[in-house]
Amino acid sequence: MPLKHLLVLLFIMVAHGSAFPVAKLALNNSVPPILMASLRMGLVLIILIPFWRFKLPKKKYFPSLVAFSISMGVMVYVFMNLSLYHSSIISPIIVGSQLAIPFGILASAIMIGENISKNKWMLIFTAFIGILIIFFDPKLSDNFLGLFFASLMALSFGLAQVYSRELRNLSVSLLNAYVALFGFTILIIISYFIEGNAIINIKNINLESWMLISYQAILVSLGAHLLMFYLYKFYTVGQIFPSYSLFPIFGILLTFLVFGEVPSILFLIGGIIVICSVFFLHKIR
Repeated sequence: MPLKHLLVLLFIMVAHGSAFPVAKLALNNSVPPILMASLRMGLVLIILIPFWRFKLPKKKYFPSLVAFSISMGVMVYVFMNLSLYHSSIISPIIVGSQLAIPFGILASAIMIGENISKNKWMLIFTAFIGILIIFFDPKLSDNFLGLFFASLMALSFGLAQVYSRELRNLSVSLLNAYVALFGFTILIIISYFIEGNAIINIKNINLESWMLISYQAILVSLGAHLLMFYLYKFYTVGQIFPSYSLFPIFGILLTFLVFGEVPSILFLIGGIIVICSVFFLHKIR
């Protein structure tokens, strides 16, 4: 892989890893978690409108597109924010997000009858063992609700990957625009009824928080995602996907630098097991 492609891949992994501490910073500024997810999707939608131009896909794509948009644009981002909101430590949430791959493989087997080999079953089992080890970390005694939402985030992402298989022929801008449209619309309504008047809450968001939300929308949701599709022009999914196991490492490092969060021995053991299991799951997909 040429140096420029390695740098692009490095940027993508750093961006994905940074999304968690950046979101936590905004939540610490009293931005409601559901509203923040909605605004993130809203900014993505605004940026994509000139490329999308309100085009409609063929009817045959509608069911999968709606399911994918709700799974990815609504459930993934809201559960991510809720997991961070209800957790005082971030690193386990980052590692927990890696369960998206085992969940995706299991969902493929259940929903579309995809065969799971013995090697995949073993790696799925070891990934969950790694998470179980992390659960025994004494630091997590007051963070189980956050880990529960992190599991739902991973499950939602896994489901989204199954639905996305029917949408490969759609343009990137159209697909992401619908994800953003569903995400913004549904989440702003939910936020209004659960978190209070959304207009007032938006007015109370300070400049620093807007910058953090914009970072998530522009650099993570758009930049990293579009650059990944750029790499797919030169490499297969199987060549690129294993690198996704790197983003938790960058995320945990940034969490240490920003919040001074020092991983425990149990977390390191469990985290290494999860990341290695997911890495090899990527390799044999």
